[in-house]
Amino acid sequence: MKRISFEFFPPKTEQGREKLLNTQQKLLVKKPEFFSCTFGAGGSTRDYTKQMVDLLREQHPDTAPHLSCIGQSRDEIMELVNGYKEKGVTRIVALRGDLPSGMGYAQSEVKYADDLVALIRAETGDHFHLEVAAYPENHPQSRSFGDDIDHFKRKVAAGADSGITQYFYNADAYGYYMDELRRRGCDAPVYPGIMPILNVANLFRFSDNCGADIPRWLRGRLTDLQDDEAAVKAFGEEVVTRLCERLLAMGAPGLHFYTMNQATPILRVLDNLGL
Repeated sequence: MKRISFEFFPPKTEQGREKLLNTQQKLLVKKPEFFSCTFGAGGSTRDYTKQMVDLLREQHPDTAPHLSCIGQSRDEIMELVNGYKEKGVTRIVALRGDLPSGMGYAQSEVKYADDLVALIRAETGDHFHLEVAAYPENHPQSRSFGDDIDHFKRKVAAGADSGITQYFYNADAYGYYMDELRRRGCDAPVYPGIMPILNVANLFRFSDNCGADIPRWLRGRLTDLQDDEAAVKAFGEEVVTRLCERLLAMGAPGLHFYTMNQATPILRVLDNLGL
């Protein structure tokens, strides 16, 4: 059985939270292993994240808060971690996170994701299943492909259980990444992050900012279709379905969906896959 998981971002309004809970209810039919909820730069959405995790756990106990270390003190981090532990949360997505505007790394007590993983392990033992980020197409700030591989290995050595990738549309990038991890002796499972194609302008802007590659053929086709919302969604569904089919055929242990807080595009892909 392949692992399926769904990621949300925390809405800031009561109406948004109610809508998201309705989305979660629709996705529960696919029996996901867990849901996760994101966390803003420097903890900017920490209260919204905590609130949403509490609500999501009412329908699915295995809901994982994202936790980034940049911009937070060690005490602030452990306050969150211990609070989650007391509530019965057993999974955390542990990330470095993005620097808040105007802040330097020297101002942060816990600078990197492997440091965060090590801290959580030292303070809570094996209570949490720790997910960490993986970058088949290289983190935008990495010096090389090899450096990215080494950094993921350090996170696993610090105590991470598994990885979730940044989204991509080139299955070969994932394949080469996994081959290199195995060649270097790292056998931790890494789950592909899957992004639905819903809005062309938003996808292009977000991808350019985060360093996710959109292959030239895909960018050209989406540019041609961008004024026809229905055509974009139909084509995007086909592209993402084929990507997932290939990843699963390559041996990916499951799929992690960046839902954009929407159920229908994800459900259609999973139905296409027979999952």
